[in-house]
Amino acid sequence: MRVLSRTYDFMILAMAVLAGAGLVWLMVSVIASVAMRNLGMQPFAWLFTSAEYSILYLTMLGAPWLVREKGHVHIELVTAALPEGLRQVVSRFVALLCVLVCVVLAWKGVELCLRNLQRNDFDVRAYFYPRWLLTISFPVAFGFMAVEFARFVVGREILHSGEAGIHE
Repeated sequence: MRVLSRTYDFMILAMAVLAGAGLVWLMVSVIASVAMRNLGMQPFAWLFTSAEYSILYLTMLGAPWLVREKGHVHIELVTAALPEGLRQVVSRFVALLCVLVCVVLAWKGVELCLRNLQRNDFDVRAYFYPRWLLTISFPVAFGFMAVEFARFVVGREILHSGEAGIHE
């Protein structure tokens, strides 16, 4: 069980690192495109396309780590006003709803990815890119996010701290 837990933690961290690398690539590609335009050159078509792919991948791959770190934006105005016991119940219920939404989105992502594989779909712009390589990020990310939200449903820690405005 410990090996599985360590492998899972490594996967979350590796996806976050890849998301960070995608963010760096996004910055480099935008700067390169702007510099080329300012120098009177036509930017490479693949720069724009790879920047778009980077936005998708960095969003999807970074999201599970963000859930783990409670980094997603949420408003704690209501939960801060609740007594501790009720806050626990409400927070776990919200996390359960998040699990359900993530499971549905992961399932739909699997269907979409399988459809892309069956049809042999390609994203054709600057280059031919198998579409399933884009859509595989949906079930992976939402699957991991479902697990992370489930940790707030059944774990010791809850999603909401009850400290509205304290981090501003």
